[in-house]
Amino acid sequence: MRLYSSFTILFSVLMGVLISCQPADTEEKQLRASDQISYNFHVRPILSDKCFACHGPDANKREAGLRLDTEEGAYAALKDDPLQHVIVPGEPETSLVFQKITSEDPAELMPPPASNLKLEPSEIAIIKQWIEQGAKYEPHWAFVPPQKADLPPATDWTNNAIDQFTLAKMEEKGLSPNAAADAQTLIKRLSLDITGLPPSIDLMERYADMDEQGYERLIDELLAKDTYGEKLAVLWMDVSRYSDSYGYQDDEYRSQWPYRDWVIHVLNDNMPYDQFITWQLAGDMLPNATKEQILATAFNRNHKYTEEGGVIHEEYRVEYVLDKTNTFSKGILGITMECAQCHDHKYDPFSQENYFQLYAFFNNTPEKGFEGDVARSVPAKTPILWIEHEDISADGVLSYINHQDTSTVMVSVMDELDTLRKTYILDRGVYDAPTKEVQPNTPPSVMAFGEDYSKDRLGLAEWTTSPENPLTARVFVNLLWQEIFGQGIVKSAGDFGMQGDLPTHPELLDWLAVDFMENDWDIKRLLKQIFLSATYRQSAEVKEKERSKDPVNLYLARAPRLRLTAESIQDLVLASSGLLNTEIGGPSIKPYQPDGLWEAATSGRGSLAKYEQDNGKDLYRRGLYHFIKLTVPPPKSIIFDASNRDRCEVTRGRTNTPLQALVMLNDPFVLEASRVMATTIERQGMEAEEAINWAFKKVVCRDAKPNESALLMAYFEEEKARFEAQPEQIDITLEVGEKPLNETALTAKAAAMMQVIVTLYNLEETITKI
Repeated sequence: MRLYSSFTILFSVLMGVLISCQPADTEEKQLRASDQISYNFHVRPILSDKCFACHGPDANKREAGLRLDTEEGAYAALKDDPLQHVIVPGEPETSLVFQKITSEDPAELMPPPASNLKLEPSEIAIIKQWIEQGAKYEPHWAFVPPQKADLPPATDWTNNAIDQFTLAKMEEKGLSPNAAADAQTLIKRLSLDITGLPPSIDLMERYADMDEQGYERLIDELLAKDTYGEKLAVLWMDVSRYSDSYGYQDDEYRSQWPYRDWVIHVLNDNMPYDQFITWQLAGDMLPNATKEQILATAFNRNHKYTEEGGVIHEEYRVEYVLDKTNTFSKGILGITMECAQCHDHKYDPFSQENYFQLYAFFNNTPEKGFEGDVARSVPAKTPILWIEHEDISADGVLSYINHQDTSTVMVSVMDELDTLRKTYILDRGVYDAPTKEVQPNTPPSVMAFGEDYSKDRLGLAEWTTSPENPLTARVFVNLLWQEIFGQGIVKSAGDFGMQGDLPTHPELLDWLAVDFMENDWDIKRLLKQIFLSATYRQSAEVKEKERSKDPVNLYLARAPRLRLTAESIQDLVLASSGLLNTEIGGPSIKPYQPDGLWEAATSGRGSLAKYEQDNGKDLYRRGLYHFIKLTVPPPKSIIFDASNRDRCEVTRGRTNTPLQALVMLNDPFVLEASRVMATTIERQGMEAEEAINWAFKKVVCRDAKPNESALLMAYFEEEKARFEAQPEQIDITLEVGEKPLNETALTAKAAAMMQVIVTLYNLEETITKI
């Protein structure tokens, strides 16, 4: 495609300038002598970064027997000098730790210079002030059950509790909230956040003049759509590491897609989150478990499987159990238990014994490490759920499964052995080095595993969803906050431990977590609370004062500007052009993809050795349904920062690269969508100016301004003149994609309009939620 100077001007005028979010150079706030120092929020981050590797939870790596992560260890007398203590509350000058961090002798200085770690003067001052105030330790904030704090005062701006907390934080930081965004911006924002799709022109017109009641009706209308479940399912597919192949060298096909259908279905039905988790962890262990409850346990079986001949069966069986353990701890508890697989955790209070006690819950399944090489591959591994035709009939327990023929579908699920398999701590995490036998248990630093819980996955599910569990509700609330605002209240969504980020609004996170549990773990209610807040409804305008004080918008004095996810970009282009196939559920599809990618990275064996693109309406399904081969994930999705799904992921990056621009300018899905919309305009006989305004509203989701319309019109006329002068370019331009081309639409006018629409899809505003 040729690029012209007018295109460049148009692009720069309409896309706007996204103000850089690089942190500004600001002076660190100095603590006053009267300020109360918090161990959790001021001291522990310093000790965790600079001290815990040698003086923390890992007993094997602990130097000189000194432990700083517990009160008992820090207050204890030295073995070699009982009269000296590491920390003497109220007396920094006599505290060994203060003497060491302020020493001018390199042999005495801590951290030692060889570690390449150094305490800043401000950090030394914090530690000194903390000791002067009594050196009071606190349990790690995330391991204490959340409680509802008193609400800050309401104002004319606040709509609910969320706003009361965010406004209080803004005022503390010297910020003030933005005004509310206009109706069209809010309609697009809500539609993208709830359904992952752009609003239709009909929806925009029906709610153009919405009042408060109209705004709430719009939220309810969008939450009631089946597309809501598809949008939220993308997050859970990342958490559950869903894919359509086994991974490893041969990477053969597997049929886990009915699990994805289940996730979409229960999200649309608003299954309470505690039940959602229970079924996935232990649905097979519920009394008289149904096929639906057993299907939910496929969550645990989405990890990679080897089909390579000559492997050691037990090595890979252990590998699968490790993956289950790590997925549970990261995706549901938000902790980094995997760091304790080989040794005690260096920063968090998790021992290697704690890790394998948690591992034991998942170690009693009849799953095998190897069931044959790719020549004998089947789409599921033992234990298997067989979904029959009667199960998916109108009256069947799995009636929502989208399977178009009468064949049986196999899904890898969970089951329990008749006799208990013994679990051992594995020395250095190696499968063939068992040491001490352990029983199923949970990390006591998080919450004790009570005697009333059965020592199996069902007991683990009950422990996980207990109102006393300090992590589960916090972690999920944080994930939803991240989905909407681009960053969680805790930025490190998969690490609520010592090395994780502190919450920007701790009282708000705890209030929402408790409120979520008090209201039956209702996901749609939680989302609606957020959408109704004045915090959510602010404009994304970036003011210089707010930018300089809060460049990355931690304190939410404006709405975030977020580039859409890979799936949402795909869906926006298809929906706005009229190409979208709205079918819910079913097997994954293979979209347009550059030739040779699979072939270049294949063993040459199995049904997935060669890429066979789908055709017809399947090409136009939502990004959620794109086929994911683990060794060669969809290139377009990876370019736009999607998870490669080889492990549990809870946070996606948001990069801005030239490859993304190349995709939007040249990928067949963008060009075909533009062609289809342009030829639709041609068939309907719209005048150019009317057509441009209509296309702008469909794609950008707002009315074009007069100067924008004029610029687009000038570009259209320039392109039309070019095609009229070079008619041979018309067919070359319009013949893209598999959607049948109407021969009567092969005109210079249609080709020129296609170029205008490609331009619209390439605007920053189009693929950005603002």
